[in-house]
Amino acid sequence: MNELEYTYAVARIRALENSLISDADIERLLACPDENQCLQFLSEKGWGDGIGSMDVPAMLRMEEEKAWEVIKEVAPDMTVFDVLSYPKLFHNLKSAVKQACTGTVTENVFYEDCSISGQEMLRIVQNKEFHRLPGNMGTAAAEAYDTLLHTGDGQLCDIIIDKAALEAIYEAGQKADDEIIRNYAESTLAIADIKIAVRSQKTGKSIDFMKRAMAPCQSINIEQLSKAAASGMDVIRDYLQGTTYAGGAAALEESPSAFERWCDNRMIETIRPQKYNPFSVGPLVAYVIARENEIKTVRIILTAKQNGFSEDSIRERIREMYV
Repeated sequence: MNELEYTYAVARIRALENSLISDADIERLLACPDENQCLQFLSEKGWGDGIGSMDVPAMLRMEEEKAWEVIKEVAPDMTVFDVLSYPKLFHNLKSAVKQACTGTVTENVFYEDCSISGQEMLRIVQNKEFHRLPGNMGTAAAEAYDTLLHTGDGQLCDIIIDKAALEAIYEAGQKADDEIIRNYAESTLAIADIKIAVRSQKTGKSIDFMKRAMAPCQSINIEQLSKAAASGMDVIRDYLQGTTYAGGAAALEESPSAFERWCDNRMIETIRPQKYNPFSVGPLVAYVIARENEIKTVRIILTAKQNGFSEDSIRERIREMYV
């Protein structure tokens, strides 16, 4: 990608950043008395089909599609973005393994906007053609399939595939020429490992369980983190205080919702420097992550409005916006 192509692509993204949901927009959504008013505001912002449809899942799905349509228009090399689709790709594998092993059919569980569609993934698993899967996915698929088939342990099946997804993301980050992909991979694994530690501590999981679920990265020592989790939440907080993820310690002390919010906000902090990077793929990758973050935040607000949550309760769950 030459400098001229970067200039054009980033200019397009810079223009689109002006339409991203801002903190002021979040305040307006919070001030809406109900879900319908929220949807009307979003429609005025250009969300959805442009004719005022109030179908929430359809609106959010359409916004995801719009984000990727823009990237496909301006990015000469789409392979840079493959790593962002790994969570969906491995989700398809997990769903396919469960359907193949149990013989049950669950509707609408697959993502179709990734390199292997849900139905194709299901055929691969059913036929045990694991060699057709890329990278470490084939090995993970075979192990998860045999584990679920012989033990019926769905959680262990999930752990095998989720860890493989993290390892694939990290491998992509290690090989990437672009700093944002390396930083994205590092943050993704560290945050995932911290989440595993916190949830394992709450549910009394063993150190061996945590080590089996966690994936190594540079900024977190999973040996120390798993030992901290086995000792208590206070010890997890003490460990995090000595890392670049000290903000997670404060969030854990505040509340579970604050911790989940911090996990997402940490990724926004990772990508925010790309706003000032005019000649690389960084702003394009950051735009996709920012859009995913704002869609997730809007989903949280709409769900909370549907269920009559108080404004304070909703505000505690609000993610930080990119703009």
